[in-house]
Amino acid sequence: MNIEITPGQLSLAQLRQIRSGGITLSLHASADAIIRRSAAVVQAAAAGDAPVYGVNTGFGKLASKRISKEELATLQFNLIRSHCVGVGAPLQPEVVRLMLATKAASLARGHSGVRPEVVQSLLDVFNAGLIPYVPAQGSVGASGDLAPLSHMTLALLGEGEMLVDGKRLPALPELQKHGIAPLVLQAKEGLALINGTQTSTALALEGLIRFEQVYASALVSGALSLDAARGSDGPFDPRIHEVRGQPGQIEAARAYRQILAGSAIRESHKEGDERVQDPYCLRCQPQVMGACLDQARYVRDVLIREANAVTDNPLVFAGEDGSSYMVSGGNFHAEPVALAADALACAIAEVGAIAERRIAMLIDASVSRLPPFLTENAGLNSGFMIAHVTAAALASENKSLAHPASVDSLPTSANQEDHVSMATFGARRLGQMLDNTAHIIGIELLAAAQGIEFLRPLKSSAALEEVHALVRKTSPAMPTDHYLAPSIEAATALVFTGELAALVEREGSIVVLP
Repeated sequence: MNIEITPGQLSLAQLRQIRSGGITLSLHASADAIIRRSAAVVQAAAAGDAPVYGVNTGFGKLASKRISKEELATLQFNLIRSHCVGVGAPLQPEVVRLMLATKAASLARGHSGVRPEVVQSLLDVFNAGLIPYVPAQGSVGASGDLAPLSHMTLALLGEGEMLVDGKRLPALPELQKHGIAPLVLQAKEGLALINGTQTSTALALEGLIRFEQVYASALVSGALSLDAARGSDGPFDPRIHEVRGQPGQIEAARAYRQILAGSAIRESHKEGDERVQDPYCLRCQPQVMGACLDQARYVRDVLIREANAVTDNPLVFAGEDGSSYMVSGGNFHAEPVALAADALACAIAEVGAIAERRIAMLIDASVSRLPPFLTENAGLNSGFMIAHVTAAALASENKSLAHPASVDSLPTSANQEDHVSMATFGARRLGQMLDNTAHIIGIELLAAAQGIEFLRPLKSSAALEEVHALVRKTSPAMPTDHYLAPSIEAATALVFTGELAALVEREGSIVVLP
């Protein structure tokens, strides 16, 4: 399958496909003319005598240093080499694919002054399935994601490394295997390739796309917990949510109603239930999960704009009438991504936090009205006592990780770059938070499924009985204590495989990020 990139028009659906790989990318023919006009402006500046930042000057604090015409190509190569200072584990292939594609799409907007060959080099590497080796740490999210984008670019030049089957290999032989000539940089092209927000944006997109499955799975696990605790579906009455008017809350309440529809467990305690009101972790699910949904959709909108944005410096504006100028600005500052990543981090933490509270509720016999710790012979058996401790540990980690990255700033480049966004870390930490939350949901699935066992022969809704069966395929019931860690991993896998998210969509209850 091929996706034709029209610069400025990448959709979330396309970004999902790019992330997954197995496709090829091409550029819409309309982009060629504007790319060439922009490149011609830079080439004219390089041939002239006037100082132009990034073309014939040094960079950052060294912008006052003039570079001779004979050294302009060397200037660009040296920029890439000197900026390859990343450390840590490599970025995942999914993230690097997004980096390659969004950098190509940004340069193809025709405001960066690069030749068509530069854009095509990015597309050729992507289409060959090559993954540049990019260390994850070393960007502060301003002046662009300089270090990670430099590592990506060095691989295009044949001097860096590729990640092949989990191993670091020299880039040049890998390029040669696929008939790709190493890129040779001209004036400003190195700067255009590394000056931008494509790494932080790719990391945030990775977090957002993964959040869809975690969020939908949490709707399912929360509904299963409600039935296991013989909770009421009254708080999901549409009238309650309509009078507040929050769109995510309205959708979340509808999701719970549809997932729970037809539950015989619910019917069994509609009359004569001694509990007047459920605890908040059950009753307020639409309010909490709805707010998280609204937050995620705000993040989606920011990131789609950023994936289509021109974020390097200086920018070239070349008119069809021959008019042209270059102007320095600060689109490389990733504050929009940083704030969006912080917003998503809070949503991820809250999804996990309320799920952890539901687990605590299920093991507390005084609230759940189930056997203590979900085991018949408590004392001899500990049941889910320590599984909840794991969930609490993960929820606590997420609270620390949710601290906003964007409120921190350390000046760099001898105080020339004196306010930075920290967007790259802000986006990168989303992956750990999602892993934590998925494991909390996995534990909740096991606990809620165990709770349902105590209510047999009553059945839950058709949808939740399907969930129960999915859990039981790999995780047996626990009438007595057994080795529980493999069951936690198996239940968590249901989150990552998307089986629970697919169930939610099939029920027609919610589309997380349309």
